[in-house]
Amino acid sequence: EVEKIQIKITSLGLTESRITADETIQQLFVECRLNNFLAEETPLSLPKPSSGQRIHYNYSTVINVDKEDNHAEREYLKSILLKPDLPADSLKFTVVSDPPEDEQDLECEDIGFAYVSLKEIYQKQRDIIEQDIDVFDSQDASAVIGKLTVTVEALNALRSVHEECKND
Repeated sequence: EVEKIQIKITSLGLTESRITADETIQQLFVECRLNNFLAEETPLSLPKPSSGQRIHYNYSTVINVDKEDNHAEREYLKSILLKPDLPADSLKFTVVSDPPEDEQDLECEDIGFAYVSLKEIYQKQRDIIEQDIDVFDSQDASAVIGKLTVTVEALNALRSVHEECKND
């Protein structure tokens, strides 16, 4: 069995906030990052949903963590399981504002962050399936600006890595 982490970014909904009020924010895409060596993003940016609405990405990606070809990823997963105080034990999802075609002088801007702890998946022995996670405002980490519906299936890979730790 190929060892992998399956990630799906299903949909995004926003609550009333500076984001929904900001007219320069029109198109959104989502990036998913594992530590500093892997970043994937939804191929589409979608029109910003109005409050109470959702936009649907239905984007899936796979992070392979097999020993042969993906050593760095695997070592990182080991460190998550072995070092209890490692701060970066999460998959980080970033909601990014994609400037409109006619505003190319505007930069892509990170507007919110959401996190899934891989360590917690292992501790609870439970994958995250179609779960709503909070998106926090990039300018105010205590403010929730929306919900991102994600799936993160990592438990089998983490179990395998953990077995290997015991055998090392």
